[in-house]
Amino acid sequence: MRLSMDLELQDVPGQLLLALQPLRDNKANIICVVHHREKKTPRGLIPVRLVVEMDRSKLDAIKKQLQSSGIALVRAGEERFIEAVSIILVGHILDSDLGDTIHRIDSTGFAEVMDLELTMPGVDEPSSAYIKIRATGKAEIQKAISILRQVSEEKKLLVIEPIEVEAV
Repeated sequence: MRLSMDLELQDVPGQLLLALQPLRDNKANIICVVHHREKKTPRGLIPVRLVVEMDRSKLDAIKKQLQSSGIALVRAGEERFIEAVSIILVGHILDSDLGDTIHRIDSTGFAEVMDLELTMPGVDEPSSAYIKIRATGKAEIQKAISILRQVSEEKKLLVIEPIEVEAV
């Protein structure tokens, strides 16, 4: 079963590795790690989202190991993003505020950018970005693509769209 977990880690070396140890011990397969170092929770900790494939019956053992290591497990549940699409953007991506572009998709509540690769050939040259977006369903992935088209038009970015939507 695919599960998503939200953790809160102290901002000290080795905390992420410590958080991954219980997953290894319980034979969970890590699909994705999103580590938000620049953001802090109200308690001053760093939020981390993990997506794993594992036997759900092992969740309690993982929770206990995390707690004994002093790591806060804020949420654990089935992964809600079931559709994915990969898109390429071309243009002056960083100059047009890449963070804003990502935020407009992430703030929908039904879709989020899960992967990003950026290539910058030169300071004044157009860059390209590979973006993977995941959403709660096919209709929602189409809405996210529509948002990305609109943002790209505003920012004068070229969107190279996928031929078909990927199942996660």
